[in-house]
Order: sequence, then C-alpha cells, then structure tokens
Amino acid sequence: MTFETQGLRRVVNNPALSAAQKARALSIEAENAMPYPQLDAETHAALEARVICDMYEGHAPYRPRYVLPDYGVVLTCGSDWLELPVPQTLDEAINTLMIAYHHVPSVTGMPVYVGQLDDLLLPFCEGVSDEALYQKLKLFWRYIDRVLPDAFLHANIGPSDNRVARTILRVDAELGQIAPNLTFRYDPAISTEAILAQAIANITICSKPHIANHPLHAATFDARGYGIVSCYNALPQAGGASTLTRINLLEVAKRSHDTDDFLTNTLPQYVALNVRLAQARIDYLFDQSGFFDSFLVTEGWIDRGRFTAMFGIFAMAEAVNHLLLKSGNPGRYGRDAEANALGHAISARLTDLVAAQPMRNVWRDRAMLHSQAGLSTDTGLTPGVRIPYGTEPDPVVHVLALAPHHQYYPSGISEILTLDETVKANPAAVMDLCKGAFASGFREFTANIGGNDLVRVTGYMIRLSDVARFNALKGARTNTTALGAEAAKLTAILDRKPRVVAYELAAGADR
Repeated sequence: MTFETQGLRRVVNNPALSAAQKARALSIEAENAMPYPQLDAETHAALEARVICDMYEGHAPYRPRYVLPDYGVVLTCGSDWLELPVPQTLDEAINTLMIAYHHVPSVTGMPVYVGQLDDLLLPFCEGVSDEALYQKLKLFWRYIDRVLPDAFLHANIGPSDNRVARTILRVDAELGQIAPNLTFRYDPAISTEAILAQAIANITICSKPHIANHPLHAATFDARGYGIVSCYNALPQAGGASTLTRINLLEVAKRSHDTDDFLTNTLPQYVALNVRLAQARIDYLFDQSGFFDSFLVTEGWIDRGRFTAMFGIFAMAEAVNHLLLKSGNPGRYGRDAEANALGHAISARLTDLVAAQPMRNVWRDRAMLHSQAGLSTDTGLTPGVRIPYGTEPDPVVHVLALAPHHQYYPSGISEILTLDETVKANPAAVMDLCKGAFASGFREFTANIGGNDLVRVTGYMIRLSDVARFNALKGARTNTTALGAEAAKLTAILDRKPRVVAYELAAGADR
C-alpha cells in the first residue's frame, strides 16, 4: 500500500467522521495529489519554511476562498440555470435561498456567506404576522445549522432596526447554534439604541453577534457594498476573496538583525514573496480553473472583477516581543507603550508595502491587508495583532492598545474580549465598551462571556459541550468542532482571561 493510499484509508476508516465529512476529506486528499501552481525557488523556499503560508487552501485553486454572491439577484430575477422562478412569498424567498446556498462554493466546501438577510427578506414580509415570521425564521435557522453545519458560514443584519433583524436576534439567542455566525452592522446614524441593546443582550447569552462598525467598513468599499463572512472578514459584495496568504511575523523577526533591519529589509522581502504566492494561486484560478465561466457569473450573482486577495499577517505580539528582546528592552506587547507603538509602526509599514505591490485580477489592483485569526495548529503564536491569551489587560486598556491597528486592516481585524460572566447582570456595560471601542477606531467588536457554552475560537463558534463529546471519541455533527478541539489543545484559546468591565453588579445604578 502506497503512502498516499494509506492516507486515504485512514480517512475512510476514521470512526469519528460522518460519510459527508469523509467525502470532504477525500476531496482534499485528491486535490493535494496534484502539482502545486508554479512558484519561483525563493517563494517556494519561504512557503516550505512557513515564513509565508497558503492557509493549506489546496494545490489546485478551482474555486475562490470566499464567495459573496449578491443573493438579491436570484430573489429578483430567479435563476435559469437552477430553474428557479422569481419568488413571490416569504416561503418562496426562503426556499430560493436554501437552494442557492448549495451552489455557492468556498474553501470550506460550503458557503461562507448567506447574505444580508434582513435586506433580502423584508420585501417579502408584508402581510406576514410577527408570530409567523418567527416560526419561519426559526425553521430557516435550524435548516442552516443542520444541513450546512460549518461555523465559518456567516449571516449579516443591520444597520436598520427592522422586524427581520429583531426576529433573527431572537431566534439566534434561543437556538444557540454554531451556524450561522452572525454580524450586526451598527451605524449610530441609523441603528436604534433598542436594536443595539438586543444585539448586546445576545452576546451575554450566546457570544453572538459580532458588531461591525458599519460607517468605517462602508467607507472602505463602494456603492455595491460589502459583507462580513467566515470569521469576521470584510469583502466586496458580489465578489469575495480569491485567496488568503499570510506572513508569520515572528519568523520574519527571527531573520532580522534588529528592528531597523526588520522594517527596512526583511519585512519588504517577505511581503514581496507573499504577494508572489498569492498571485500564483490567483493566476491558476482565473486562467486555468474555469470557475469564472459558471452561471454565478453569467447570471450576475458575482462579478469576477470584485474578487480581492487577502494579505494576512499573524504573530504580531511575538514579533514585537522578539524585536524588543534583541535590543534589551523587556517591554511586552499589549501592556507597554513602547511595545504597542512598535506594533502600530509595523502595521503602518505593512500597509505601505502591500500598497506598493500591484496584482493581476485583483479588485482595485492591490491586496487587502488582513489581521489573520490563526490556524488550529499555530502553537505558541497569537492570531493577527491580538494580545497573547492569558496576558490580557483590563478591557479598556485592551481596546486602547489595539485600536490604532484597525485603520490598517480593511479586509478584517478583530479582538475577542473575554468578559467575566458577572457582566450578564449589566449588559449596559458591554454596550458602553462597544461604543467606546468604535469611538477609538475599532472595526469590529466581539466578546466571549465566561460561563457560556457557545464561545468563539478565532472568530468562528464552537460549543464546549460539543468539544467534550468530540474528545470522548463520539464524533461531531458540525465540521468545525474538530478544529476547535485542536485549537483548544494546541493554541491555548481556553486560557483567555475573563475580565470585569465595570458596574456588572450594579445594574440600573447611577454611574
């Protein structure tokens, strides 16, 4: 039996995988049996050393990493390819979306974006009672989690206060599912205090939704808009991301003599190599895969000109600490002003370097910088620009340390503030923290609440009870439970330090 055959046999005989999960794993093995897109020797060496990383997307990019269809097209026009008429009722609209999702690919094998659901469904709600709307959306939500059981699948609502958004928040809190992930897009000029308060209350119950700083995101994109997908990635609506490649900043720092060498020589070298890696993958996707000949393009669900390249970075904390140690400085990232200032300078330098690298078949001809949330195997490395787990300061200091980074990462940046469960007695404290973070420049506000079963890993959700079941060799219904279990073992995600905001035990008291 060959080595490759042994690997396939291990998948087939794995008792922890369902038949569908085995089929997905076998497809990955088949793809990776193909030759890699052609790379020059220097880029190949950097990839082999994992100074740059392809996120293990596969050897043959036959579909983009993330696809964000404009589902309004199929709801308005139907689909000739799928033989779908234009829906007339809410039931028909939901059914159309359920069918559409099965034809939207991504790197996960499932869609990562199910749409701006309140905008999509509100036109079909006239004459539908609140109770009927609740029942229909609850069934829809259950369908998504049971049939597309992947925590990278993401829905958006907001910024308006409307009955679909409020009902989705109600259903999401009641069901406590890992899928879909959810973002509420908050705009102080549009969103009411009531809808924001409901979203915040949901966070205390189920650690969802993300809350996005909508004015900041909207200004980054164009009139066709954006969507938040997968973990917390902001990408062009009707497009997406062809690929996500990333740089391990600690490995770059280890190859530098000092901070000046890092910023002047080594970092530019690996930025260029990471762009080459991304370009090789994009060239294959556009020139060889045939993906953009599909009905998704011909019917107008997506536009090939709206796909970007995500330029990811991670291990900022470790890189900063390593560079400071080289100079004899004991400062620690997230806690000391000099360390934080160096991190901000690295982000600014990355922005200039990425902007200086033109790319083919990329939206606006440049990659979008991304604070990448890590892989489950990133042992000893902190995601993106986050503060290492277990060393987090109080939430206000935490926010102020990271806020200056957010201007530099338009395709996604997020911190997970882990708050003590006493905050459930006063969710207004979480609202104040969210508003303060946005006023400081945060693009995304995300929190885990101590004691909740549903928690965030890097941005996607797991249930701790599911992880316990998986670790007891009882398998997992959801595709991402295994990743969460691995991350818990290897990357210390459960070591996040729950912190007190303030006033949790004084609900309603004057402040």
